[in-house]
Amino acid sequence: MHNYKIHPWKIIQNGWDPDKVMESESIFSIGNGSMGQRANFEEDFSGKTHQGSYVAGVYYPDKTKVGWWKNGYPKYFAKVINAPSWIGISVLIDEIPIDLNKVYKVEMLERILDMKNGLYERSISFKTKDNLKVEINSKRFISLKRKSIGAISYNIKCNRDVNITASPYIDYDISNEDSNWDEKFWETKEKINTQNRSLVKSSVKKTDFNVITFMKADLYDNNVKLENPFIAKSNSKKILLESKYSLKKGHTLKVVKFGGYVNSICNDWNKIENKTNEVLKLLENMSFESLYLEHKHEWSKIWGKSDVKIKGDIKSQQAIRFNIFQLNQTYRGDNPNLNFGPKGFTGEKYGGSTYWDTEAYCVPFCLGTKPQEVTLNLLNYRYNQLDKAIDNAKILGFKNGAALFPMVTMNGEECHNEWEITFEEIHRNNAIAYAIFNYTRYTGDSKYLNNKGLEVLVGICRFWAQRVSYSNKKKKYVILGVTGPNEYENNVNNNWYTNYSTKWCLEFAVDTISIMKKDNPESFEKLFKKLNLKESELDYWLKISKNIYLNENKDLGVFVQQDGFFDKELSEVEKLDYSDRPLNQNWSWDRILRSPYIKQADVLQGIYFFEDKFDIKSIRSNYEFYEKFTVHESSLSPCIHSIVACKLGKTESAYYLFKRASRLDLDDYNKEVNEGLHITSMAGSWLAIVEGFAGMRIKNNSLHFTPSLPKKWEELMFKITFRQNIYTIKINKGLFQCSLNINKNFYIYVNSKKLKFDRNGKASVSI
Repeated sequence: MHNYKIHPWKIIQNGWDPDKVMESESIFSIGNGSMGQRANFEEDFSGKTHQGSYVAGVYYPDKTKVGWWKNGYPKYFAKVINAPSWIGISVLIDEIPIDLNKVYKVEMLERILDMKNGLYERSISFKTKDNLKVEINSKRFISLKRKSIGAISYNIKCNRDVNITASPYIDYDISNEDSNWDEKFWETKEKINTQNRSLVKSSVKKTDFNVITFMKADLYDNNVKLENPFIAKSNSKKILLESKYSLKKGHTLKVVKFGGYVNSICNDWNKIENKTNEVLKLLENMSFESLYLEHKHEWSKIWGKSDVKIKGDIKSQQAIRFNIFQLNQTYRGDNPNLNFGPKGFTGEKYGGSTYWDTEAYCVPFCLGTKPQEVTLNLLNYRYNQLDKAIDNAKILGFKNGAALFPMVTMNGEECHNEWEITFEEIHRNNAIAYAIFNYTRYTGDSKYLNNKGLEVLVGICRFWAQRVSYSNKKKKYVILGVTGPNEYENNVNNNWYTNYSTKWCLEFAVDTISIMKKDNPESFEKLFKKLNLKESELDYWLKISKNIYLNENKDLGVFVQQDGFFDKELSEVEKLDYSDRPLNQNWSWDRILRSPYIKQADVLQGIYFFEDKFDIKSIRSNYEFYEKFTVHESSLSPCIHSIVACKLGKTESAYYLFKRASRLDLDDYNKEVNEGLHITSMAGSWLAIVEGFAGMRIKNNSLHFTPSLPKKWEELMFKITFRQNIYTIKINKGLFQCSLNINKNFYIYVNSKKLKFDRNGKASVSI
């Protein structure tokens, strides 16, 4: 594990360890919501590396690979494609290739991720066997302003006169490490390479995705631009611009390279090429510095709304900014066809563009830090895929418009091929319903709910009406053969979270329809006609919700995670040997399934979502019981436990869990950061601060706060966008302060006390 220097705005790595390169490639990844890349070296590297460049929304339908086919399996696993790479700059000094895996002695290596300004910088110095000392400094960013453009400034200095061959290139011989059948996903259509125009036209096999990868390069000696320094060349894997140059001792040779992607789901290459030419023409009048200045300005606007400031704990400060930074690099919210990928642009693992993580974790983050149109795009993403959700359910035998949204998807089709997840982790439907509810209560805008959301809810409720079974023994409706959020229990009966969230979902849908019938009878009639709804359906949904089986252990005062949980040997986590962790890397799956250990919040996930439905005694007993068995080996777990712990006044326990959530990747708790970052769970660390330590809730159309800061924190400050207003919250040990930008008749509640704002838009109270 790398020990990154603790800094409030930067991730800094010092020292060279060739075995840790892949971890650093993940941590220092950059992106702009439309494209991104791991922090691979520009120069050649023969050591362990995971080359990764990605274009948002572009995927390959990799044929499913299973032992034998089960009815209902998806035909493919959508793979986020490793795209042609534009970042490479091959360097030869006196005809010897620069490769950090082969050089004689690396004297210094430093990486810096400047999160405030969105800049990745790397500095190295090394000596060769003939005592040549080389210093390289590179700076790189992917423009937030220009979605198609990334930029590199690559500087070389030597301690004697040398002959340098510098060759910026595009590598189009690319493959995915996670390809099921070891096939390449791209087909190269055409290569164009001249002094001023270098591009590769590529098509994704089996799809209509067409992408042009482009580059443009300039060469400088001590900041003096060289005229026509390159000769265009190519081989079977690359197109490149080669320059041979005699560099004087102490001079700096600088390669400025621009590159990126222009893509379109169409077969009109002329259209895509025209767009690319427009980008290249723009770059003729742009410099690295001018692009960077406008890029910095975009980041300043993001931080102006989403920054979280923590005084007294730099380690936590660094962590939360790292998470907010990565979330904003992954998803900008301006394209309803895109979503939060679980690895973003940092790796290939998981495939797909979206999981239920988006609705459960990322939607609240977007509601609090962005205009409501961003969350609306996330909801429309699901609405636009409703027909395919109905098709997904049909494949499994459901009828009458029942909808099962996919566990993993790129276009609405299910593309996850583990049976215990694909067929059984069906609680995902309820997270989507909850996001509709959450958006409506947060924004006060019911237009989406009434115009689109209800159609989604009806499809989901029709699924549950067919998925439940009636148990004559229990005289209750049961849900059999499921996997809850805790994926360390597969194919169980009556997972409490699944059953309870289904009860809530059915009630929410019926209540919403009843309100529409009363307040807007015309819309009600139109909806009933469009969906062929019947009153008898609604009656059945209510019957299920009132009679669904919710297992309790009344002696312990806890909800039973699933029917077989108390048949297990209930050995607590503290008795596990440290060498066994994480379990999924050290135990057989059979052993995990028989154990009592919980991968992630399950019962507590339900308590978190539906907190108002439970009294404090019940919340406490469930937290104190289940925390003893939870190993938190899902990235989505610690943040939920942290929020519930704050609710119970267990602030220091909450702080420990927050540290685990917020520094999951920086400290590599799960020993897998080399595969990429846990992007969606990063929103959970924001939730742990805002809903945990600040205690923010939405009740009766108002903001409520019950703050409880960790001992280490001297002050917490953040902004919340709520009902078209921006609230600035400042909390220290004795005072809660709030100001807002629009001074109307607003008020908030702190520890149940109503606070009105003065004429300057300020309010405060002692805590």
